[in-house]
Amino acid sequence: MAAPSKRLERALISGALLLLLWLPLPIGSNRDWSMGVLVLLCCGLGAGWAVNALRRNRDLGPTLRPALPMLGLLLLSQVWVLVQWLSGMTVDAAATFQYLMLGVAYSLLFLLVVDLFRTRKRLSLLLAVLVVSGTFQAFFGSVMTLSGIEGLLLGSKTSYLGDATGTFINRNHLAGYLELTMAAGVGLLMALRDERPFRWVDVLETLLGPKGRLRLALLLMAIALVMSHSRMGNSAFFTSLLLVGGVFMLINKEHRLRNALIFAGLLIVDGLIVSQYFGLDKVVDQIGAAQPAGTSNELRANVLHATLPLAQERLLTGHGAGTFEVLFGHVAGPEIALHFDHAHNDYLQFVVEYGVLGSLPLLLFVLFGLYHAQRAMWQRESTYRAGVGFGASLGIVALLIHSMADFNLQIPANAATYVVICAIGVLANHHYRDRRVRART
Repeated sequence: MAAPSKRLERALISGALLLLLWLPLPIGSNRDWSMGVLVLLCCGLGAGWAVNALRRNRDLGPTLRPALPMLGLLLLSQVWVLVQWLSGMTVDAAATFQYLMLGVAYSLLFLLVVDLFRTRKRLSLLLAVLVVSGTFQAFFGSVMTLSGIEGLLLGSKTSYLGDATGTFINRNHLAGYLELTMAAGVGLLMALRDERPFRWVDVLETLLGPKGRLRLALLLMAIALVMSHSRMGNSAFFTSLLLVGGVFMLINKEHRLRNALIFAGLLIVDGLIVSQYFGLDKVVDQIGAAQPAGTSNELRANVLHATLPLAQERLLTGHGAGTFEVLFGHVAGPEIALHFDHAHNDYLQFVVEYGVLGSLPLLLFVLFGLYHAQRAMWQRESTYRAGVGFGASLGIVALLIHSMADFNLQIPANAATYVVICAIGVLANHHYRDRRVRART
């Protein structure tokens, strides 16, 4: 029975990795049919995981046990959405049921990741696949923009012409996805640092050796992030890098020079190259420039102002998951000429739809993921754990910042990948080496 269980587990690992590669391709999985594919794949993998768990009849393990509170919080939020749907509390039953199914899929994906990728080798593979996916998005988006073809993988591109969007429609959603995959790449780069005393020849090894390919992938993603011209995306990632990186250098005194050089490469070298050839100066100008009347920023401010009363109406219970588009159509004034299906602020939209009862478990889930990642980052005895914890912290904080002015968490590909990053936060602190050597090394 052991051999079939191992084969099934390998198949589940492959399936989970292929799912992560697939998620952003069909327009961020932000269509009804692609959402259905996401739900079916997660349910299928979850069923396979359950069968394998029954076959092996093993204990929870060192990675799943500490993740149970987070899994419980995710499921608690889905229970509340179920209550909204069954009680008739929602103003759009179909949308609420769709969000319920997506929430169940995210919960299953979290369960799969924290249990299947419990060894260091598998965790490194998971991080590498996220880097590969982000690199493809960066390459595809950059080539489409620079060539003037301006197409999507599925269909033609009709909006955000001149901006890199990858296989997403919205440039901000490509930026959000790159924030997460770049964080995975930075975490992997930091995890693979050499623990020997620093030598200047190590700089050449980093640039020209195997890590050079990872640095090249990070540079390509940085270029695409800038070419997206997403002001909040660029601001969120580099602010998160400064905050988390600053803390990391303060607590890691032994390798401070090496770490400082790595961060300098990300912040200065990449920034100079990108600003010279791909328009970082334009992003900076857009951030600092006053916006004329009638721009998207002014419209977003009007949307937020009109949305606040909706949140206050049912602050505790919410109007129903996925109902913002229907609700906002009734309160939008004549000053809002465009159609808005999201609030452009994830925090506000969650309160409007889920209420405090449904939103608080989700917030606690993210904070628990950040807690586990920070615990790993503060471990001085393990370079690998600290590096992966750094990457997970970077991704979690970046999207927390970006969510103040956008709706990445309403896009299934980005929401699912964010759940994976939170799971990586748990794995950073609780994974074990291959062959079940579980010493904290």
